[in-house]
Formats: sequence, structure tokens, C-alpha cells
Amino acid sequence: MDLEDLEEVDLEEVELEVVSKKFTKQEMAGFGKWVGGAIGWALGGPIGGILGYQVGKLFTSGIQMDEEGGRRAYQSQRTTRGGDFAMSLVVLSAAVMNADGKVLKSELEFVKKFLKLNFGDDISDQLLLLLREALKKNVDVRGVAVQIRTNMDHPKRLLLLQYLYGIANADGHVDTRELELIRLIARHLGISLKDIGSIEEPFQSGTLNPYKVLEITETATDAEVKKAYRKLAIKFHPDKIGDLGEGPRKLAKERFLQVQGAYEQIKKSRGFK
Repeated sequence: MDLEDLEEVDLEEVELEVVSKKFTKQEMAGFGKWVGGAIGWALGGPIGGILGYQVGKLFTSGIQMDEEGGRRAYQSQRTTRGGDFAMSLVVLSAAVMNADGKVLKSELEFVKKFLKLNFGDDISDQLLLLLREALKKNVDVRGVAVQIRTNMDHPKRLLLLQYLYGIANADGHVDTRELELIRLIARHLGISLKDIGSIEEPFQSGTLNPYKVLEITETATDAEVKKAYRKLAIKFHPDKIGDLGEGPRKLAKERFLQVQGAYEQIKKSRGFK
């Protein structure tokens, strides 16, 4: 880990980096169209309370939504769109980044890379402005997590949890305060203790425990190992979140390969096929 990555970030630099780009009207209109078509339930509730004002400021900067787009954006619905996932991700990212009392460059770069991969340069730059605002707020993690749990299906919530561990581990070390906060968020997201332990294991220091990844003990029979693998392979298959885009799908594939790797490790140590 480069020492530069351990530097704290000045939040004003986040805005200056983005604003200096000088968005065109076409780019701003594109963001408005994305908001109108890609965000539903996240514009209300605790998440909307944190980010709604900044989204409104972006609208007044030249974004216009047609009447139908505006209605769609504010509808109360339980279908999670890419924008809902992004808004959830931004708010919880801010909470985890602030958990240890400082925002590191490595954490910001992790978020930026993920956003650009999934949403492209223009949309991700606007989402960074939303992140900057969220970093200034005291996030009600319980309220936000309950809103997400109510509207987002289980596979996407598991993926969101994996992403949060990635932020915490961006500097090569998961701070205890970050770890405790992520576990709290996970419980409010309705994720089981077994799933929490399984997703968390690859981010822990030391030798990875393949049995914990598969949510079983070392006393499990070969048949039980195979059963656990099949169950998790289905649960964490990338197709479960395929509608969210390339970035989340890539993250889901990483998780799928972790499960697969743990199974192969146990197979090799036990000598069964």
C-alpha cells in the first residue's frame, strides 16, 4: 500500500475535481434522464433526505425531466433500478468512509473506480458530488438500511455488503470501527450472521478459512460440503444481479469465485471429487 493512499481527503477537492470538468448541457440533460429513468424509491425516505437536495441542485444546473420521467422517479415501488442501487451505495459508502473519523484517498479511489466502471464518466462524476454531500452528513444507518431492506431484493443486498467491505479494506486494513459499523448495517439489511461471516472472511487478515466461506464447520461431511457449495453457488451467482450493470456483475463474479475457490480448497485437502 502506497503511503499516498493513506492520506486524508479534503472534501472540497472532490467537488473541485468534478466541477472543473465543466459539464455540457447535453451531459447534464443525460444525467437528468438517468435520474428520471433509473431511480425510483431511493429519492424518498432517509436516502432521499440525505441526497435529495443535491439532486435538486443538479436539476437547477440545467437538468430537465419530462413529466412522465419525474413521476416515474418519485413513484413508491419495490423494484430496484440501477440508480436506486447507486444512491444506496453512495449513502452507505459515506457512512463507512466516515466510521474511523477520516476519509482516505484509497477509499475514495475505490469508490470512484467502481462508479466509473458501472455508470461511465459523466454519471459517476455526478454521483461523486452526491457522495461529497453525504460525507458531510450524519447518516442514519438504521433508517437507510431498513429502507434498502424494504425495497431491495436479497442478492443485491448481499452485493452491497460485499462492496462495503471492499471500501473498508481499500487501504489494506479493515479498521475495527468500520468492521463494527458494516456488521450493524448488515443486520439492519436483514442479512444472516452466516452470510455476514462468509462475505467478511476474505477481507480478514490472515489465512482464509474455506469452511467459513461456505458457512459450514470443519466437521461437515463431504456430502454437506457439496450441498453447502451448491447452495451458495446459486445464492451468489452473477446472474442474480445481472440487471444492475457491468460493475456490480463483476463484483458478484468475484464473490462467486471466492465461494468456488473455497470449495476447491476443501476438495483438494480432503481428496474427494
